[in-house]
Amino acid sequence: MEFSSKLLEKAVNEMSQLPGIGKRTALRLVLHLLKQPKEQTGFLAQALVSMRGDIKYCVSCNNISDSDLCEICSNTSRNHQVICVVEDIRDVMAIENTNQFRGIYHVLGGKISPIDGVGPSQLHITALVEKVKSGAVQEIIFALSSTMEGDTTNFYIFKQIASSNIIVSTIARGIAVGDELEYADEVTLGRSILHRVPFEKSLKNN
Repeated sequence: MEFSSKLLEKAVNEMSQLPGIGKRTALRLVLHLLKQPKEQTGFLAQALVSMRGDIKYCVSCNNISDSDLCEICSNTSRNHQVICVVEDIRDVMAIENTNQFRGIYHVLGGKISPIDGVGPSQLHITALVEKVKSGAVQEIIFALSSTMEGDTTNFYIFKQIASSNIIVSTIARGIAVGDELEYADEVTLGRSILHRVPFEKSLKNN
């Protein structure tokens, strides 16, 4: 792809680094921005800079937040004794959109995947285990994607907390095996949360 401007080329190259954005799509987006008023492009640039520089991770659940404690964890009307374990922020958003869950979350930051070099120590598992052992938790709900990596992560955490006298459940398999949680429709995901099953029972069914 030939460019008449090095500035344009640089902008396209940076834009094309985004997931799902190829060079042609990046060019179309950059040319669109060029047609907009300068201040509008400035607002976008400033929003990105502010997000990258000022965004925080909740000290309790690792969710993305504007403050040290996210809005969900700081909400006293939520049930803080029920924790839904998810892979990342997109899963929190997906479940919140169902309006069916009133507990809090714990964001692992990924799934155990030896083939990708991701082990338990690289995830926020220790903090979750410590929460359980503190006695402040009544139920853990596993809401990871129904993949081999998700099931492996569930089982690893389950073994870490098995000696604790709490309920350990997993979302019902209204989510197809192999599906990523973030792509499930809200009705199916909501029902999966409401009709969750004991984790040990899910092991027997596999």
